[in-house]
Amino acid sequence: MSEPVIPGFQRQRVALRDVTLSVQTAGKGPALMLLHGYPQNGMCWSRVAPKLAESHQVIVPDLRGYGLSDAPPDDPQHYTYSKRRMALDIVDLMEAFGLPDADVLGHDRGARVAYRLALDHPARVRRLGIIEIAPTADYWANWGADLAMAAYHWTFLAQPSPLPERMIGADPQAYFDWTLKSWTKEKSLDVFPADSLSSYRQQGAEPARIHAMCADYRAGATTDRADDEEDRSAGNEIVAPLRFLYGHHGFPARTGDPAGIWRKWALNVEASPCDSGHFVMEEDPQAVLDAFVPFFS
Repeated sequence: MSEPVIPGFQRQRVALRDVTLSVQTAGKGPALMLLHGYPQNGMCWSRVAPKLAESHQVIVPDLRGYGLSDAPPDDPQHYTYSKRRMALDIVDLMEAFGLPDADVLGHDRGARVAYRLALDHPARVRRLGIIEIAPTADYWANWGADLAMAAYHWTFLAQPSPLPERMIGADPQAYFDWTLKSWTKEKSLDVFPADSLSSYRQQGAEPARIHAMCADYRAGATTDRADDEEDRSAGNEIVAPLRFLYGHHGFPARTGDPAGIWRKWALNVEASPCDSGHFVMEEDPQAVLDAFVPFFS
C-alpha cells in the first residue's frame, strides 16, 4: 500500500507494546489525537487536520488493522480489536510521544476508542470530541427496523469468520465504494479527496485488513457492548468535557435523541447537528472546525 500523507504532515511508524502503528504528525502546542473510523484511516482528517495543527500538536494514527498500521489476527474472545485494547494503543502512543495527556477527537470507530479511553484512563483525556456515534451499548439497545436497515453492517461484519471476509473479498472495491457512497448525504464518492479515497480502496483490497475490520465489529457486538454495560451498571461517567457533533443524515440521528444519550454518559456535554451524512470531516469540514476549534482552545 502506498503512503499517502495529509498536507503538511509527516508519517512515521511507532512501535508499541504489541503492535506498530503508522502515525502522521504536524504542528506545535497542546497534543490533539485524531482517531478515524470504518472503513477509513487517518487520511479522513485531511480537510481539517492542517487547520487544527495551527494551534495543536496533531497526532493522527491509523488504528490497528487499518491504513498502514499492523493488522494482527483476531482472537476467539474478540479482545484484539476491542475498543479497550485499541484505547491502550493510544495510551502507549502518548507514552511514545512523552505526553501525560491529550485532547482526543474521534469519528465512528475512532470515537468508540476515544470514549473508551476517557472511561478507562480519565487522567489521559483533557477534552473529548465525538463525531457521529452513540455509545455502543445504547446503539444496540435502540436497534429497530429503520436503524437495522441503515446499519446492516453492524450485524453483517460481526458474523463468524470467514463468512463476511469471503463475501467482501469477492469484490472489495465494489463493497467499500458502495459503503462509502451510501453513507454520504449526496450518495456520492465525490465528497472524498482523491488521495484519501485511494487509500480506503487500497486497504480494502488487503485480506488481513478486511479481517481486521470484521474483527472490529465482532468486538462491537460482544466485548465492547459488555464493557459498556458494565460501566453503565457501575454508574461510571466520562469526566472530561465532551463535545458531540452529528449529521442530520447520519446514524446517531436515527436513535431519536443522540445528545440525550450522551448526557447519560458524561458530566459535561455540548452537542449540535450539522447538515451532513456520516463522513462529516469530508462532507462538511467547516462544521467540524466550527465545533472543535473553539472547544479545544
